[in-house]
Amino acid sequence: MSKGDIFCDCDVIHADVVDSVKMKMPVEEELSDLSDFFKVLGDSTRAKIMCALDESELCVCDLAVLLNMTKSAISHQLSSLKRANLVKYRKEGKIVFYSLTDDHVKEIFEKGLEHIRENRNSIEEDQYEKSINT
Repeated sequence: MSKGDIFCDCDVIHADVVDSVKMKMPVEEELSDLSDFFKVLGDSTRAKIMCALDESELCVCDLAVLLNMTKSAISHQLSSLKRANLVKYRKEGKIVFYSLTDDHVKEIFEKGLEHIRENRNSIEEDQYEKSINT
């Protein structure tokens, strides 16, 4: 453990808080599913697809051109996103259009992006402050 690490240096257990939290913890299967859900989003290509679908419903050809990838590669990634219930599709003749499954998915994706941008802006502000103070 490094000198800057923060840790609890006591032996007091706050049983009431521990018990309260324990009662609210999801079952192991739900935690495993939640972990898998976030793993699916852990691929930058799938994140790009999610970002595109957050803006508009698109077909595989549109996504392939937009992301400069093959239709096969896009389809492979869309399969993973469909299995995770993050995207849905609808057919219009021979064309299959993809979109985010629902508002929950849209909100999770947008909140994640907002968090990343907020953190990035904070880092950039800190770097700017350091540069003008040196």
